[in-house]
Amino acid sequence: MAAAEKFDVDGSAGMHAATVERAERHLMQPWPTAGAIGAEARSLIGSGDGIYIVDGDGKRLIDGPAGMWCVNVGHRREELARVMHDQAMQLSYNTPWYTMNSPSVELAERLAAHAPGDLNHVFFTTGGSSAVETALRFMQFYNNVRGRPEKKLILSRAGAYHGSTYLSASLNGRPRDRDWMDGADELVVKLSSPNPFRRPAGMSVAAFADMLVAEFRDTVARIGADRIGAFVAEPVQASGGVIVPPEGYLPRIAEICRANEILYVSDEVVTAFGRIGHVFATEHVFGAAPDMITFAKGVTSGYFPLGGVMISDRLMEELRRSNHPDAMFAHGLTYSSHPVGCAVALANLDLLEGGILDHARAVAPYFQARLKTLEDLDIVGEVRGAGLMACVECVADRESNNPLKLDNEVGKRIDAHCHELGLLVRPLINMCVMSPPLVISRAQIDDMVAILREGISRTMDDLRKEGVWRG
Repeated sequence: MAAAEKFDVDGSAGMHAATVERAERHLMQPWPTAGAIGAEARSLIGSGDGIYIVDGDGKRLIDGPAGMWCVNVGHRREELARVMHDQAMQLSYNTPWYTMNSPSVELAERLAAHAPGDLNHVFFTTGGSSAVETALRFMQFYNNVRGRPEKKLILSRAGAYHGSTYLSASLNGRPRDRDWMDGADELVVKLSSPNPFRRPAGMSVAAFADMLVAEFRDTVARIGADRIGAFVAEPVQASGGVIVPPEGYLPRIAEICRANEILYVSDEVVTAFGRIGHVFATEHVFGAAPDMITFAKGVTSGYFPLGGVMISDRLMEELRRSNHPDAMFAHGLTYSSHPVGCAVALANLDLLEGGILDHARAVAPYFQARLKTLEDLDIVGEVRGAGLMACVECVADRESNNPLKLDNEVGKRIDAHCHELGLLVRPLINMCVMSPPLVISRAQIDDMVAILREGISRTMDDLRKEGVWRG
């Protein structure tokens, strides 16, 4: 493989060590711990091709997480690189404050054709966090203009991840995300995670869905619909462990939102652009009709930072009919509607529509079935997923589904073994998440599952030897 050979030469042991040392001196990593902040280096990645990446030691790995849920069309797509170059040579930037560019207009039109219902308007941002932030600020503006300044509370859920900006991060409901960070807690109300694996003992999945809907309805009644502005939800809770909600849950919640004029914001930063088979999945896969959809990641397959919010025509029309025509939505970003990002997104959409979406839908059942075979390993409590995203959750025992509290690093242990064997996974405490590029083949799925099986088996042996787990 040419890229691996090239990086092997450029990435000699001495240069690799020097890069690590420079990172520890100067590069602050995202999500650091206080004990390592500002002095940490992470695994060096030198190149990528298709579903593979090459690390700093020249080792070729299956890119199990597709970067960060985002390299949907695979690494080293010449079509995207060429468009990036050509657009930059034609127009590298324009201010969105009082000008616009053609790629953003064309992309907005094409996305509107894929969006459900009347979600025909797009506000482009720089990524997922700024997309969610934009949706929430739009909700606040919408209710202010409509004379409802008290209608601002946001309903979110345990297990959720919605971003890293102040307001979007306030919605997060994953363990440890908020232990040491401040947030707009006065604006957010947290509901239960729709995780069937963690439902009360003896309760059916259907009854669990009824319980979640009742909780939502009771929360609206208790707080008052006149105070709740939005409900924000991922169709599948991605970073929370690929939590697929019970069937029918989201449409029922959407009905309650619509009846109480609560804006339903579907956070599709992960699930859009083919991850579960469609450009947008909320309606196609889950049958729910949102008022807004946030997206990022797969819109450019990670080749350029871009995100956005699809917004209902109805909301725009209501604002235009208001008694405050001069009210300004004072929100924007320097890189909104970036011409290079939008051009790359158009080329990426060409690839998706040109066969990758069809391939993703065709190969997804095989992907899920092959991963499901890992449930015969004693430490695996559940394998779950949708489309080309899945989670392997490890437990100490299947009776209590204890999430291995004696060793919160079990996911990292599995990742380390898999890395040695040729696979990168995303560890989440006691879970391993897989979301490979959509172009993965059945043979490559077999390779991925075989490596993951061996990595989990080696971890089980380690835990037994250390007396952490008896198995």
